[in-house]
Amino acid sequence: MLKDAWTLAIESLSWMEMHKLSERLALAKTVKQLGIEDANAVRMAHMLVCETVRRRNFIDAFINHALQPQSLSNFNFGVQSFLRLYVYQTRIAKKWLKIDVKEAENIAKLARSILGWKALRKVEHVLGFLLTQKPSVVLEDKGDEERVGLLTFHPTWFVKYCFKLLGRKKALELLEANLQSPPPYVRLNTLKGSETEILDKLAEEGVKLEKVEGIRYAYKVVSVEKPLTRTRSFHEGLFYIQDKASCFAAEVADPKPGMTVLDVCAAPGAKTTYLAQLMQNRGAIYSVDYSKRRMSIWKSEIARMGVDVAQPVIADACNPLPLKIEADIVVLDPPCTSTGAFGKLPSAKWRLTRRSVDKMAEIQWKMLCNCAEKVKAGGKLVYSTCSITVEENEMLIERFLKRYPEFSLAEITLRIGLPGLRGLEECRRLYPHIHQCNGFFIAQMIKAMRENLFE
Repeated sequence: MLKDAWTLAIESLSWMEMHKLSERLALAKTVKQLGIEDANAVRMAHMLVCETVRRRNFIDAFINHALQPQSLSNFNFGVQSFLRLYVYQTRIAKKWLKIDVKEAENIAKLARSILGWKALRKVEHVLGFLLTQKPSVVLEDKGDEERVGLLTFHPTWFVKYCFKLLGRKKALELLEANLQSPPPYVRLNTLKGSETEILDKLAEEGVKLEKVEGIRYAYKVVSVEKPLTRTRSFHEGLFYIQDKASCFAAEVADPKPGMTVLDVCAAPGAKTTYLAQLMQNRGAIYSVDYSKRRMSIWKSEIARMGVDVAQPVIADACNPLPLKIEADIVVLDPPCTSTGAFGKLPSAKWRLTRRSVDKMAEIQWKMLCNCAEKVKAGGKLVYSTCSITVEENEMLIERFLKRYPEFSLAEITLRIGLPGLRGLEECRRLYPHIHQCNGFFIAQMIKAMRENLFE
C-alpha cells in the first residue's frame, strides 16, 4: 500500500507541475493511468499531495537552500515531486522536531524503486542534509510580507492584497485559516425523501451531522465511519456534498415551483440540483456550461439526485447565450480566482498572480452582461464567486449597475455572513476564518418592471 500511495503522489504532483492541474484532477488521472484501486493508497496519496502542495513555497525554498548552487528546476518532475513529498513527510509532518532516520531511509528506498536509482542518485547526497537543516534558513533576509507568506504558505502578492483589504490582524486570521480545509458539509435531498428519513438513514451508516443555521437542508459533517462517497445513501442520491457557502447561493435565488431558471456555469451540478429541489422538480432549469467533460459529470449528478426539470446547454457564457428565454431567475457562479477556497484547493494559490485577478474579472464581466439579457422584467439576477477580491465582486457589481440602470441591488434577507465592502451592504461575504467555509461573495439584483424604467 505504501509504495502505491507514494507512486500516486509522485506522479500526481508531476502531472500538476506539467499541466497545471488541480489536486483532484491530477490524482484522478494518475489513478486511472496506473490502475491502482487500493482505496487506502488513494486516500494517503491525496493527503500527501494536498498537504505538500499547501506548503509549496516554503518547501521549495527549503529544498533550494539545501541544493545550492543547484535548484529544483535542474531536475526532472519526478525527482522534484519526490523531494517535496520527502520534506513534507520527514520534517513538516513531524513538526520539525523528531527525525526518524529509518523512515527517511525507507522513503528513499521507495523512491528508488519508483523513479529508478539513476534518477535518484543525483540528489541522494542532499537527503541527509534535508533531515538536519533548520527551517529558519528559509526566513533569512526576508521582508515582513514575504516572511508572512512563507510562514502561512501563501504567495507574497496575496499577503499584500489581504493586508490592504482586511488589515493585518484579520488578514493573518484568514491566512492561518487557509492552512486547513474547511469542514465538509452535505445538503440533504428532499426530492428523494423527507429530511427526517434521510437523517435516519445516514445515522444508520455512521454519519453524524450538525444542522447549519439559516440554510435549509445543509448540515456540517461531524464524523463518518467511512468516506461519504462510499455510503449507500450517497449512491441513492440522498445527499450532495456541498460547501455551505455554495448552498447559500441557491438559498438567495430561492426559486419557486413552476419558475423558469437559468443556471450559468452550472457544472458539475451543485446549484442545479439544489435549485430543482427548491422548485420541487416543477418548472424549467436551463443549465449552461462550456465544458463537455464537466457536463458529463453534471448529467450523472442530475440522474443521481432525481432531477427531472433541468436541461443541459453546452455554451460559453462569454458569448451571447443561445437561448430564447426570459428567466424568472438567472444564477451566475462564474470561473474565479478561487481566492476564498485556498484551504480546499491549495494548488490554486500557486497558479495565480496579481494580474490573474484583473483577467478573471474581465471574463466575469462578459458573462454577467450576457446573463443580464436573459432576465425578465421583475426578475432576479444572482451573482456569486468563491473569491474574496473586490475586483471580482464589489467593483464588478458597481460597474454592472452603471451599465445596466434597470437593475438594482436587493438586500439579502438571509443574515448569513458579513455585509459587502465598498458600501455595498446589500451584498454578503463569507470568510474561512469566521464562517468555517470557503470564502464567498454573493449579490442579488432585481430588474425593474418595464413601466418603472422611465420613472
